[in-house]
Amino acid sequence: MTTPGSTSPLPVDTLPAHLAAARWFGGKGREFTVTGVTRLGEIPGGPPEPRVVVDLVEVRYDDGAEPAHELYQLPLALYEHPQERLSHAFISWHDEGPGTDGTDGTEHWVHAYDAVHDREAMAVWLAAFAAAEPDDGDSAGEDRGGAAGDPLLFHRLAGHELAVDATSTPFSGEQSNSSVMFGDDALMKVFRKVTPGVNPDVEIHDALTRAGSEHVAALYGWLEVPSDEGPLQLAMLQQFLKTASDGFELALASVRGLLADAEASADGELPADEAGGDFADEAYRLGASLADVHEALRHHFPTGRRDTDALGALARTMTDRLRDATAVVPELAEHTDRLTATYAALARLPGALVQRVHGDLHLGQTLRTVVNWKIVDFEGEPAKPLADRREPDSPWRDVAGMLRSFDYAAHAVVLATPSLDPEEGEHRRDRAVAWAQRNATAFLAGYTGDRDLTADEQALLAAYVADKAVYEAVYEARNRPGWLRIPLAALAAL
Repeated sequence: MTTPGSTSPLPVDTLPAHLAAARWFGGKGREFTVTGVTRLGEIPGGPPEPRVVVDLVEVRYDDGAEPAHELYQLPLALYEHPQERLSHAFISWHDEGPGTDGTDGTEHWVHAYDAVHDREAMAVWLAAFAAAEPDDGDSAGEDRGGAAGDPLLFHRLAGHELAVDATSTPFSGEQSNSSVMFGDDALMKVFRKVTPGVNPDVEIHDALTRAGSEHVAALYGWLEVPSDEGPLQLAMLQQFLKTASDGFELALASVRGLLADAEASADGELPADEAGGDFADEAYRLGASLADVHEALRHHFPTGRRDTDALGALARTMTDRLRDATAVVPELAEHTDRLTATYAALARLPGALVQRVHGDLHLGQTLRTVVNWKIVDFEGEPAKPLADRREPDSPWRDVAGMLRSFDYAAHAVVLATPSLDPEEGEHRRDRAVAWAQRNATAFLAGYTGDRDLTADEQALLAAYVADKAVYEAVYEARNRPGWLRIPLAALAAL
């Protein structure tokens, strides 16, 4: 693509070490070269200092694997003098060149810091969002024109006045992106890896916000710059759910409560539905919330059907994935025949609905507010190309992801608190399995409105659950071998 903007003065040789150390850099462990840096633009309306700019770093990988090329966003705060409070976010001391400071000098040396960590710089970003005229009906998925070289474009939805005096605080635990809270009012997500085209997180939040969905955090706006291959969407600003609780953490607390109550009971046994922290009602509500979101997505985005041939191709893809996974996890071999039959059942279906979905749904992508459940992070699987993440898919993929997440929550607690008594350890695992099954059943009941699944739905769900567990087995074998037993036990029980 032709990258919009102009060549940045930021020195290329300072960047490889910075990228390799950044939590959000997706190329860790790969040999790479920084091939250039582009200055996309300057955030308008700020004070004389800091100057707040956005650079785009071009990375080429040298190992022959895909992707071979990526773009990463670096929002910068530029200061004439060093800022000790930002020493942890320092990137470069360099010459920005003549005229960049509004003088006639030939040099202008600056200290460049990652702007996400600078409250002064983030105040400039927030003010730019607040100054944008509310969009008159244009959605984030529409091509609004513009050409490479146009300035940064801030878009804002009508209906919410931003608190421009709110103090920014960056989140510390994220990986693929960077998020910043603005007081109790708003949350901004800065997309680090940038791909030309509409970001599904922006697009879906935009559509569901305009539709009045109560199951997403309302979108307030987004930032983009045109390019010759579609917009480069750089950030989104949305409602901050201050009192919300992470769904996975709530599930973990429920499992801990069940195990503690059981161990305190007279006989060491306690059914999952009698535990003080029973989660089934919440699982049911979460299933109903996902059903509402899927219904809204069907209404606002195109739908389609996979015919028998397409389902056969899907079955072959899953089978190939199983074959490749078995080379990494030999323990999968004993399940090969049964899983292959599960996948083959897809090819016998007459067809299946596809639509826009979340694409990477698990309990960690949910928040429980005092009112209801919210579903967050509609980017899809980060490793997939952007175009693939915007393609319609089966809603049963989302359901399968959530069912696997209940299983993980249950076993994560058991693995985190191992028992020295083998018999007691077995009892704890049995209770965890009972918890996962109870909540999976409740979630499905909430999703379906208490109806039974059809035979076709059962076949689709079984295939997606199996495929997800196979993926998990490879991930655990490579990253957390002690957790490999979780997906293997799930596959054995299918």
